[in-house]
Amino acid sequence: MATTCRFAAPLGLAPLPRGRAPAGAVVSFPQCAGSKISRGVAVRATSGGEGATEEVPEIVKAAQDAWDKVEDKYAVATIGVAAIVALWTAAGALKAIDKLPLLPGILEIVGIGYTGWFTYRNLIFQPDREALISKIKSTYKEITGSSN
Repeated sequence: MATTCRFAAPLGLAPLPRGRAPAGAVVSFPQCAGSKISRGVAVRATSGGEGATEEVPEIVKAAQDAWDKVEDKYAVATIGVAAIVALWTAAGALKAIDKLPLLPGILEIVGIGYTGWFTYRNLIFQPDREALISKIKSTYKEITGSSN
């Protein structure tokens, strides 16, 4: 017991009791003699009452249902790993391009120019805006297969 107290006392910890307490009992841990920090700790054990069951979030249930519906899990897992590798590779390429002296500035100017052109071409005038919205809706219907 002295060995346990020697290591537990500097941390303010008490040695664990040897026996088991019945469920619902309050167990207090006495402090070691000569301890600098004297605190009493009480623990109440519960037997699966409140707080024992935790609800699974809805998104996890949806993911589990979607995974259960997949027939070729090997192919889906392979595609997932390939997507992660592709993202990692793309991030590495972007970091390498960003380190070049002039290229990031040139690409930024190209991006600003394209954004201006797209805005002028598709967003400023109402007929162009309506055409863009109908194009987006038709593409969405084509991808999802919905008839809305």
